[in-house]
Amino acid sequence: MCDTLLELRAGMSGWAAGFDAALLSAAQAEVAVEAATAIERMAATAKATAAARVAETRGWKGAGGRSAAAHLARSTGSTVGQAFETLATAKRLKDLPVLDAAARGGELSAQQTAAIADAASADPASEARLVAKARESSLAELRQECARTKAASCPDLEARRRKIHAQRYLREWTDADGVWNLRMGHNPEVGAQFMAALGPVRDRLFNQARTEGRREPLEAYAADALVEAVCGDNDDAAAPARGRAKVIARVDLPALLRGYPTEGETAEIAGFGPVAVSAVRDLIDTGDAFLAAVVTAGEAVVGVAHLGRRARAVQQTALEWLYPTCAVEGCTTTAWLEIDHRVDWADSHLTVFDLLDRLCSHHHDLKTLDGWALVAGRGKRAFVAPDDRRHPRHAAGSQRPPPDRAHDPPSAA
Repeated sequence: MCDTLLELRAGMSGWAAGFDAALLSAAQAEVAVEAATAIERMAATAKATAAARVAETRGWKGAGGRSAAAHLARSTGSTVGQAFETLATAKRLKDLPVLDAAARGGELSAQQTAAIADAASADPASEARLVAKARESSLAELRQECARTKAASCPDLEARRRKIHAQRYLREWTDADGVWNLRMGHNPEVGAQFMAALGPVRDRLFNQARTEGRREPLEAYAADALVEAVCGDNDDAAAPARGRAKVIARVDLPALLRGYPTEGETAEIAGFGPVAVSAVRDLIDTGDAFLAAVVTAGEAVVGVAHLGRRARAVQQTALEWLYPTCAVEGCTTTAWLEIDHRVDWADSHLTVFDLLDRLCSHHHDLKTLDGWALVAGRGKRAFVAPDDRRHPRHAAGSQRPPPDRAHDPPSAA
């Protein structure tokens, strides 16, 4: 077996040495990316299972390693944390045949495999569903679904909340490049409030930079916003303009009254995942105008219609809950989402909740300028070109009117 692996390595080495992407057409380059990704994923799975065997036989001791994870980190050039996750995932794969087959077949990245293995170990019945989810979702969306799966299998979310609180931390260090780093761990409801306070400052800095002709990653402005929020003068002239974004919690009414959710019930914060019901109650009890709770019965969200073009506050809150990220499947954009009317307002003069979506500026432009559209449905779903048979304009053999070229103002999530 090892001889075959060494032959594959030698063959790949020779091929890679002569590979020149500049000689490929765009279509050929896409094929190369897909094939190389599958090879990389298969190799990652083989590496993980082999490393688990080294750990199992305690072979790392003979190499003078401090632990199996430390030995793997040194051997692969990764961090100890990443190595620990690799070993844990490989160990879990033994009991997850569907996931193991998908990983060995090159269908899943190491990060996807690790997320599913963690959640499926807590709820084995979710294995096939999560593997299917990985095929159609982004990594961020998959991780959110895995978090929900783990939370649903947790018998006591209140205990989880207390445990996370007891283990909260803020760590800082300077890396080898001289970059100062900050990392924090806390409960989701704390993270939601933190980002809600930081978001408007980030957006103001972003808009200011655009006005001045500067373009940097959004993460750069988020870092500037944190520095300003912590170190800046709260009495300066800009302070009133900072504002705050909304934190939206959803909880099923029976769970809110009972104090804990049962199977099939929901208690979570939009964009941050499941939380204890007490966390939702704490948010409600603050009376803060920037904290909103959407109380539901199952999955139903009541639709509201009015004659104005803009969504009313109650619709805006419901949309922000339903779409904490862009409605396009696989898109995880959270900032500057724009409300989109499925039936153009110019034709209907109605703003109906059930016919509203939230799209990032990129996908809204594709819809407005090039005729792309979300497939029929509600929530995250596929976004298709005009010639795709799933496009709404092909439904019932009808032609959809040209897209409305006026955008509703964006709302920062």
